[in-house]
Amino acid sequence: MKVITIATRKSRLALWQSEHVAAELSRRNPGLEVRLLPLSTKGDEILDRSLAEIGGKGLFLKELEKALLDGRADLAVHSLKDVPAEQPDGLALSAYLPRANPADLWISDRGQPIEALPEGGMVGSSSLRRISQLRALRPDIEVTALRGNVETRLAAVREGRVNATILAAAGLERLGIVPDRAIELDMSNWLPAPGQGVIAIQQRSDDEAARKLVSELECRTTGCQARAEREVVRVLGGDCRMPLAVHAFVEGSRIRLHARLGDESGHLIDAEAVGTNDSALELGRDAARALLENGGAELLETLNLSQN
Repeated sequence: MKVITIATRKSRLALWQSEHVAAELSRRNPGLEVRLLPLSTKGDEILDRSLAEIGGKGLFLKELEKALLDGRADLAVHSLKDVPAEQPDGLALSAYLPRANPADLWISDRGQPIEALPEGGMVGSSSLRRISQLRALRPDIEVTALRGNVETRLAAVREGRVNATILAAAGLERLGIVPDRAIELDMSNWLPAPGQGVIAIQQRSDDEAARKLVSELECRTTGCQARAEREVVRVLGGDCRMPLAVHAFVEGSRIRLHARLGDESGHLIDAEAVGTNDSALELGRDAARALLENGGAELLETLNLSQN
């Protein structure tokens, strides 16, 4: 391939990720011309309602996927946490780049930790996963919906509209805008979204030339983590409405998969599965089934959600 086109969202972080992929492809393939096709998505345009109300995180992908299917683009670059577990017909995820910091950051107006936020303090978040874990720690805290790009949400804290917010470390670190007093939440008791910190590359399923090109960018360890975490999502039938947190902790040649379901009251259900790197899908299925058996099925029914 002499020229390759990458579909991307227009946000600063999405462009950073796509430019990073473009640079890696160019570095490995002298003479290859890599072009970006920036597109606006419904998820970027509608900011006055939660993602659950308007159709889920998949709305960040639809326009990019259309560009792949109609041939305007050869690849699309995504934050894996925004990608639904099931791929549309004709498309596939073909590479997972080395994972960045998967943790969440707690960002407050005075740099105080969660425990020290004043009673009744206002936290801006539209993530049910974050809200459920936050209320398990601080049921007295108020939560208000807060969407938009990372700069918009940081500004809400800086301008005093909320006392604190919670953002993915990877995005802020990639953009070099981590606030000085940000606190990284310990993943031994606060779990990230499935796939958080992972850049994924999507392509047409039958495009072998593109598959061969991007295969050089694949990180084997990250791929194992991604498959284990996304299998939990698939079995549960998860989307952005489901307060699901998952992380695959890599310990040498083994993976410890920790999964968590919660509700907005702060009730949490945890499950773990341990195995080797080559058993990623099995670990995902085991953790998902354990969640369901330990009260997750009832929790999902209460939330008007159900597993596949």
